[in-house]
Amino acid sequence: MQTLRIKRPSVADTERARPGPGRDLAPLLAGAAVAVGGVGALLALVDSGSPLRGPFALFFLFAAPASAIAAVLRGLDPFGRVLTSVAGAVVVDMLVAQGMLAVHRWSVDGGIITVAVISGLISLSVFIRHMPGRTTADKVV
Repeated sequence: MQTLRIKRPSVADTERARPGPGRDLAPLLAGAAVAVGGVGALLALVDSGSPLRGPFALFFLFAAPASAIAAVLRGLDPFGRVLTSVAGAVVVDMLVAQGMLAVHRWSVDGGIITVAVISGLISLSVFIRHMPGRTTADKVV
C-alpha cells in the first residue's frame, strides 16, 4: 500500500503566489502615463490656460510615438528597446515639425493631431500583425 502525502505550501510559497501591492505596478504606471498624455493632448487642443498644459502636452508628444515604436520592437532587449523608441519619438516629432514648417502650416493643434495619427498608425500595424486567427497561409508572398 502506498501513502500519498499532500505537500502543504510554505509561507514563502503563499507570499509569492498572492498578488501584493507592488506586483501589478507596471500596468498601473502605463495607465497613468496614458491618462497624463491624454490630458496633455486634450488641454493643448482646447487651448487651456492651465499650467499643466505645457508639461503634459510635451509628455504626450514624446510618450505616444515612443510607446508605439516600443510595441513594434518587441524582439530587442529592454535597454535597446527604450533607447530606440526614445530616439524614434524624437525623430517623429522633428519630422512633423519640419514638415509643418516647410509647408508654412505650423500650428500646435496640427502637430498634436499629426503625432497622434502617426503613433496610432504605428500601433495599428502592431495590432494587425498580431491579430488572432491569422495564419502564415494568409500572407502574400
